[in-house]
Formats: sequence, C-alpha cells, structure tokens
Amino acid sequence: MKKKLLMMFLAMITLMIYPVSAFAADGPTAPDLQIGLDTAFTFLAFILVFFMQSGFALLEAGSVRMKNAGHVAGKTVLTLAIASLCFWAVGFAFGFGNGNGLIGLDGFFYGGDSMSAAFESLAFSDVTLNTKFLFQMAFAAVSLAIVSGGMAERAKLSVYIIFGILFSVIIYPVVAHWVWGGGWLATLEMQDYAGSTVVHLTGATAAVIATILLKPRLGKFNKEGKPVIIPGHNQVFTVLGVIILWFGWFGFNPGSALSPMGGFFGHVALTTNIAAAAGGLAALIASWLYFGKSDIPAMLNGVLAALVAITGACAFVEPWAAIVIGLVAGAFTFMTSQWLERAGLDDPIYAFSVHGIAGMWGALSTGLFATPELIEQGALVGEPGLFYGGGFHQLGVQALGVVGTFAFVAVLSFVILYVMKLVMGIRVTEEEELMGLDISEHGTYGYPEQMKLIADSESKTHKM
Repeated sequence: MKKKLLMMFLAMITLMIYPVSAFAADGPTAPDLQIGLDTAFTFLAFILVFFMQSGFALLEAGSVRMKNAGHVAGKTVLTLAIASLCFWAVGFAFGFGNGNGLIGLDGFFYGGDSMSAAFESLAFSDVTLNTKFLFQMAFAAVSLAIVSGGMAERAKLSVYIIFGILFSVIIYPVVAHWVWGGGWLATLEMQDYAGSTVVHLTGATAAVIATILLKPRLGKFNKEGKPVIIPGHNQVFTVLGVIILWFGWFGFNPGSALSPMGGFFGHVALTTNIAAAAGGLAALIASWLYFGKSDIPAMLNGVLAALVAITGACAFVEPWAAIVIGLVAGAFTFMTSQWLERAGLDDPIYAFSVHGIAGMWGALSTGLFATPELIEQGALVGEPGLFYGGGFHQLGVQALGVVGTFAFVAVLSFVILYVMKLVMGIRVTEEEELMGLDISEHGTYGYPEQMKLIADSESKTHKM
C-alpha cells in the first residue's frame, strides 16, 4: 500500500513539473514516463536537501548565545542566496562542465536543458538537466552552511559574503569536479556516493581554517588556557534542527540514486538511518563515560557525524557495516571535539569534528567495507573494500582523495582569508563582539525583549 502511494505521489509531481509537450498525442511512451518519474524523484530529493537549511538555521542559532542568534540564523538565508547565484553563474560549469582533470571549462551562466552537451559528466541519467542543476546547487549550499559554523559569533558579515562567493565559485566546484565531474579522482574511481568528502570535508576544512584565523571568542579560554563552556541559548532549537537535518538527509543520500526504479534507494535509506541511530547512541555513551552525565549536544553531534560518515558509504556497504561506521563516527567525533577544544580550537558548533573528521572516516570506510555486490547493483564505482577481498587499492584511492581535498581546500581557504585579514580584517571589534552581532551588524536583536531586560538588569547592577 505504501509503495503504491509513493508511486502515485511521484506520478503527480511528474505531471506538474515534466513538460506536457513531451508526451505524444496518443499518450506518453514508456521512456517519457521513465524520464518524468526519475525527474520527479530527483526534484523531491532537491526539496528535502534545500529544506535542510532550516535545520542548519535552528541548529546553529540554538548553539550560539542569544545576542548572536538572529545573525547566525539569517546567514542561512544568505547562504542559499550566495550559493544559488554563484553556482548558476560559474560554479556549476567549474564543477560539472566539460573540461580537464582539474576543472570544468564549459557551461558558464547556466541556461537550461538546452546546454546538456556542455555537461557530459551528468549524461549518465535521463533526469532533466534543470533538475540536476537544482539538486547539485542544494549540495553546494549545504557545504557553504558548514563554513558558517566555523565563523560563528565573531566574524564580520562582509567576510562571510566575500568568502562565501569565492567558496561557491571555485573551492567547492573544483572538488566536486575532481570526484563527480570527470576529474582526476573520478578517473581513479574514488567512492563518494553523496558527499562525505565533496560536501562535508570541503565545508569543514574551510570552516576550521576560518576558526584558526579568527582566533577564539572572548572568554572562551581562561588565563590558564583551559576552555570555558559557552552554552548555546536554546537546546530545544538544536534538537529540532538535528531532526530536520536527519529528515533532509533522506533527500541527500537516497536522492542521489536519481531514480526510484529498482528500489536501490531503499537500501541507501536503510543504511543512512541505522548509521545515524548508532552514532547518536555512541556519542551519548561516550559523553556519559567522559563527563559522568549524558550530554544532549554530544548525542546530537553524534547523529550528525554518523550521517556525514555514511553519506559517502551508504550505497557501498551492508547494514551491519553502516552501524559500525555510525558507531565509530559518533564516538570518535565526541573524543576529537574534546581534544581539539583542549588544544585551543574554538569551534562553536564543532564543525570540523562533525563534518571534517567524520567526513574523512566516511571516505575511508568504503575502502574497508564496500561490497562487490553493491558496487555492481547500484554504486558502479571503484573496487571492493579490504574486508571483501579488494586489498588496499580502494583504501589507497580513498586516502588520496581525502588528503588531496583537505590540502587543496585548506591552502586556498587560508590564502583567501589571510589576504582578507590583511586588507579589511575578518573579525569584529571587541566592543561589537561583546554587544553581539545581532545589534552590531544588523541594528536589532533576534530577541529584542529579552535582550532589553538583560541590558536593563546589567545597568542596574552597575549603578549599585
């Protein structure tokens, strides 16, 4: 019954978005229906990935202090605007246009389905090119949203705009081209089904470089250099944000099949879901052992870390391996987040641990757990993993992809941000940071009534 309802729903979307003129006078042909159904399926996946930005808004806003909440949430809309326009003008061409092993060189200022000849790397599917563009643009926006977390609570808005444009124009598209657009890692058959490396490691690497150059928030470390807890203002927001992201991930991973036919997307959905569940439990237990009490934010980050890790591996691994990948991602992300913080890194939403470290583990995991049956059935890229008789070949390719991506993104991000630091400065003043970015950057608070009460209370305290 559920399967029939799903097919009916997809058929309705097909009739709404697929050109009626494409159907013959005597009725639609089987190929027409196939293209329409696949396009509807991919468009639905795009909607889910696009909706993930609401999850980022709640997660990031809830993870910062009240005086910065409006600013951080507003940057999510800014992310969508920047990614949409920059990816349309240049990013899509650099990422998926015909070119060489390093970068695409065709298809600038994307003009629609008529430009399909410029994007041979996407010709494997009959989904309309407009829908493919929207789907890939949503991925680029997710990667940029990760960068926002590393800049939280102390970066100038102008810096995020300029860096966001350059990230969407050149940094993300180059990595996407390497792996998905016919570049050198695609030639080596690197396995990254939905973006553990392309989307998450890329965004997290840029975020950690920004975090390092911005330096810690005021009050984050005491005189002895030990970290001070700066809790977010609304844990309920962060919980709801993670649930929305978990929900949206079913567009991210299963949607990457670009077709409901054959049901392979169901396997991808299964591995995605159970990995996330395992990651949340692993992180909760790890925090319990470490703090003596179970930590809700740690559990939330464990869920996200597992989703990041399974994103690249979801089509290549069996369910039991997905659970292992999720368990390792959740526990390891908690441990690395604590270690990096003690080492002096102030990462307000633990972007590098959740998206970077887990992204690396997800990329490497297919070199261990990829099965020959799943590669043949749906993934169609690369060789079996070490534990399935493939030796170290695929693991080596995965490791090369991780190192190459991290090095490229780190160097280019550092150069861009360091030049900006010298020319215009990248951090707000100490006074502006103490006031909060809501008022200093936008002239109003996200919580005006509450912030007025806090200001009045502080004023009375000073008078006493």
